[in-house]
Amino acid sequence: MNFQQLEYALALHEIKHFARAADQCNVTQATLSAMLKRLEEEIGYSLFDRSAHPIQATEEGIHFMQLAVDILNKKEEILSLKEDEQKELVGELRLGIIPTVSNTLLPLFLADFIKENPKLKLQIIELTTEEIISQLKNRQLDLGILSTPLPEDYHNLEEVILYYESMMVYGVDDNKKEYISSADVKGGQIWLLEEGHCFRNQSLTICDIQEKKLKEQQLEFKANSFETLINLSDQFGGFTLIPELYFKNLSPQRKKRTKGFNAPIPVREISLVANQPLQKKNAMRKLSKLIQSTVPQLLESSKHPNKDLDIIHF
Repeated sequence: MNFQQLEYALALHEIKHFARAADQCNVTQATLSAMLKRLEEEIGYSLFDRSAHPIQATEEGIHFMQLAVDILNKKEEILSLKEDEQKELVGELRLGIIPTVSNTLLPLFLADFIKENPKLKLQIIELTTEEIISQLKNRQLDLGILSTPLPEDYHNLEEVILYYESMMVYGVDDNKKEYISSADVKGGQIWLLEEGHCFRNQSLTICDIQEKKLKEQQLEFKANSFETLINLSDQFGGFTLIPELYFKNLSPQRKKRTKGFNAPIPVREISLVANQPLQKKNAMRKLSKLIQSTVPQLLESSKHPNKDLDIIHF
């Protein structure tokens, strides 16, 4: 038995499909199948019911997966003992990040992080919050950047808050108002991201909109980018919510159509998250420190006392 076999078993348990699990593990399907067969022969019982569609772990297999996660976590703990003594990061770091953060945050720290750690192989992938949490728990990711606080059922996760980012409203043509309230947009057409984005749920909370109310609108467009939402607002009217870092990249004309909220200012909390026990604690410490020293000073929300901020849950 070896660590690689444990990783293959966990991949198949998560994905429930031989071909896709093999792709994720960067091996052929035949190799994955043969390695798992040898593992089952060694331990003396079947890990998977191959007749099920999709493939399911057996009762013994489910217990095995729990032990496999513990074993692989201990392996990373042992390796991290040396990592803590190194000035620069080495090896591989797999980072998940939600799409509504990646396009504005990554340009602010990525070049410096790579330059400071030239021996590090960094893999970054855009995923939803649920996908990041799942892949952290299954050791497919080392770290995740997403919006917090997380629901209570997402236990056993380590969080480091990176910054608070103000939520803003695009589509406001009243130049007499410097700030607006949620009441100013309530009842109007609200353009929202597609389901699965936590930013959608946060927008619904701020604007006090129920999902069933959206079904009554003549046109409902589920977008995957803030650019699309802004274009819809320009063409059809109505409002959309955008985060502060995205606002900073808008053209001067579009900035004029964007307003911040009155206090208490709705903000989203952005954090770096890892599964416990920490597998890459040195990487987590270095990455969080870099972002915390770079991003908050760019945000208006950092200039307000905490009592004036309202953290929006998703």
